[in-house]
Amino acid sequence: MQQSAVPELAHTHTRPIHWLATATALAGVVALSSVLQPGSATAAQPGTEAKAAHAPAAAAPDPKGVDFPVECGPVKALVREKASGDLDGDGRPETVAVVRCDAGSGTPPDGVYVLTQAAGAAHPRVVATLVDPRDRTSVTDFALRDGAVTATLLGYSSQDVPSCCPDVTDHAKWQWRDGAFVRSTPSEARSV
Repeated sequence: MQQSAVPELAHTHTRPIHWLATATALAGVVALSSVLQPGSATAAQPGTEAKAAHAPAAAAPDPKGVDFPVECGPVKALVREKASGDLDGDGRPETVAVVRCDAGSGTPPDGVYVLTQAAGAAHPRVVATLVDPRDRTSVTDFALRDGAVTATLLGYSSQDVPSCCPDVTDHAKWQWRDGAFVRSTPSEARSV
């Protein structure tokens, strides 16, 4: 075996102090990154700059504490997803919430509710039910874009189909028209 002309370097062997120094440095970077966060992102619809300059922005209704029309027995209703936007064109945002019973196991059905809050009102209220939990439907791909609510609904062809295995997929879109939410099929779901 040939001997190296360079003497062994002390720093080529890891010792507990090296691991401690590495862990301390990593903890410092994580702590620093949690303190130095970027500002919150903002998004605006094209052409809303003039509206925003003339009127104060209304806060979107918060679904926390809302009494949703869903029967959960001894467990509470759980808001799985939510999105806010002006659905009816009145300049005030509404919130759409996907809600199910917090059963802890299984896949309880979802309900989709539209919330609004009048100026000066203490709490928001449910003004529309887009998906009723009694329909045994699960909601996926939920979104609110351009004043429309879209979702994929997973359901069952009969009462004999087990709850674990929905066998019907439906794509739905709701828009406010003539004083009501009208359901249709999104254009991207109509492809052949």
